[in-house]
Amino acid sequence: MTTINIQQMMADSGVAFGTSGARGLVSQMSGEVCAAYTLAFLQGLGSACSGQRIALGIDLRPSSPAIARACAAAIREAGCVVDYCGVLPTPALALHSLALGIPAIMVTGSHIPFDRNGIKFYTAQGEISKADEAAIAGATVEVGELAGDLPAVNPVALDQFRLRYTELFSADLLKGWRVGVYEHSSAARDVLKQILSDLGAEVLGLERTDTFVPIDTEAVGEEDRQRGRTWAAQHKLDAIISTDGDGDRPLIGDETGDWLRGDVVGLLCSHFLGADTVVTPVSCNTAIEASGWFKQVIRTRIGSPYVIAGMEQASGGVAGFEANGGFLAGNNLVVNGHPLAALPTRDSILPALALLAMARQQGCKMSELLNGLPQRFTASDRLQNFAVADSRALLERLQASEDAYRSLWGDALGAVVKRDTTDGLRLTFANGEIAHLRPSGNAPELRCYAEADSVERAQVLVNETLAKIAQG
Repeated sequence: MTTINIQQMMADSGVAFGTSGARGLVSQMSGEVCAAYTLAFLQGLGSACSGQRIALGIDLRPSSPAIARACAAAIREAGCVVDYCGVLPTPALALHSLALGIPAIMVTGSHIPFDRNGIKFYTAQGEISKADEAAIAGATVEVGELAGDLPAVNPVALDQFRLRYTELFSADLLKGWRVGVYEHSSAARDVLKQILSDLGAEVLGLERTDTFVPIDTEAVGEEDRQRGRTWAAQHKLDAIISTDGDGDRPLIGDETGDWLRGDVVGLLCSHFLGADTVVTPVSCNTAIEASGWFKQVIRTRIGSPYVIAGMEQASGGVAGFEANGGFLAGNNLVVNGHPLAALPTRDSILPALALLAMARQQGCKMSELLNGLPQRFTASDRLQNFAVADSRALLERLQASEDAYRSLWGDALGAVVKRDTTDGLRLTFANGEIAHLRPSGNAPELRCYAEADSVERAQVLVNETLAKIAQG
């Protein structure tokens, strides 16, 4: 047995909690580190955990099976039973956990680069909170021999996830539509294709690969933008659907192959589901308030734990979503007159189906769903390999001096009329444009969000801001 203090292990290994789970370089995520995190999580569940089933799932990263084996060994060491669900989307594992009232562990790095991975934890009530993360970080555990392999896959979780949506929507919802699925290395690729096919679509699989592709739905690269346009024209598609690596963030393309922004997807999905209250991070489009569709809009820090905390305080029909498009279904939402069971964790399938259903019901093209929305447009991107310490130093300089603002943006945007430090630094300028900078919580990256009256202008503002920062 080896005694491990989690706080010290985090400092030594570099594997620490970010905006969503514990993450780090694969080279740092040893079996001992992964087992220690698992034991600390189970220890926090108390004596009731002993003998209980613990659901365990993975994404398609090549490092995920080895990490899962270490987690499984720790589950058995804690006197629990491994309910191994194999490769599946994170929301499918979360739904399985909630349905059975059992804890769950998902091995995934989501969208972060290939050389990294992570572990995400769920209690029987849903995603762990920031307080739960603090308790794990403060634990001390005993790690023994990490023996044994993964058990056979239990298919129930994936089957239940598929039925959640095929039973909500009519079997002919997408009859006559050609829908492309950008498969890449998404853990959701097979179940997504099956759901769309079950709902009547002609489904075309696109760009399936066994090599992991780190799709970031908040920062879609030019290569993927061009891919979407080429596929739409070549195959005469009505829509293109994809997700990030673990299937909890959607990437939705219209009939021209243009990818829709995640916050606009969330806005439309919330309206489709009849939400009264929307909970969303400060980085999302102000069209949410300007639409007038919701009785209340609650703004939070970036990260699903903060959105979930806001949802728990809300009433009526409650929806949550992030700028990456991940949608969290709260209480009292409805699809076609049928109640939708709450799933307060990021999901990519629901928003995709909601937008497809809206277009079919309105008899319009996917691109036309945006008609009538307030003319506010967002863009985002990031500087990779930008140390978190450098990001924080930059934000401190920008907050300390007006001259620092001018050195980055000049006088073209006018004076700063509002400063929001809810998460990073979000500045509203006199000309109505918004620039928002924050360190990523998952990787050494500096993220930039911008909002303007046209998508082109928002993208220019992002590009110019990041270019100036990169130049020093």
